Amino acid sequence: MPVTHYIIRHGQTDWNAEARLQGQKNIPLNDFGRQQARDNGVRLKALAGTLDGYDFVASPLDRARETMELARRAAGLDPLTYRIDERLKEICFGDWEGFTGREIKALNRERHRERQQKKWDFLPPGELAESYEILSWRVGSWLKSLNQPTVAVCHGGVIRCIFKLVGGVAREDAANIDIPQDRVLVYSADRVEWA
Repeated sequence: MPVTHYIIRHGQTDWNAEARLQGQKNIPLNDFGRQQARDNGVRLKALAGTLDGYDFVASPLDRARETMELARRAAGLDPLTYRIDERLKEICFGDWEGFTGREIKALNRERHRERQQKKWDFLPPGELAESYEILSWRVGSWLKSLNQPTVAVCHGGVIRCIFKLVGGVAREDAANIDIPQDRVLVYSADRVEWA
């Protein structure tokens, strides 16, 4: 029987609600996002039954850590018993972090159009910026390191990479797929689906 992993996107932040590119900025959850995190903890417990033997790991960004702690508490677990993995950080949008798509389009229509046409490989301006392809290298490294059932809390970009690397979703489809904050992704050798 294949090992099952559960992946949760962090709960909503004000920047999510405003459709701003968050990237690696440390934006806190809003109240709605905190409730999503608690609901996902209850959902996780119902899906997995016992969580004994699971490795719990989160992105180091505050919104992922808070989501992990709220979800663990809602699942009846010690909220602080998990580890951090830097490879689960969100994609870095470089100089565009904090901007909405509309604001970026107003600043540079050509670069905005370029991103819309080739989103997977697009590299935003800025020294530390990443494309989804670059992000997929560290996500792929993390996936290869999994050696036991795992619950991870991470970000939309990371989950897009999982859909491409594990689910076989085409690059541009993966770059544009909707990643909900109120569901749990079930991942095993033979399936990647929302529960």
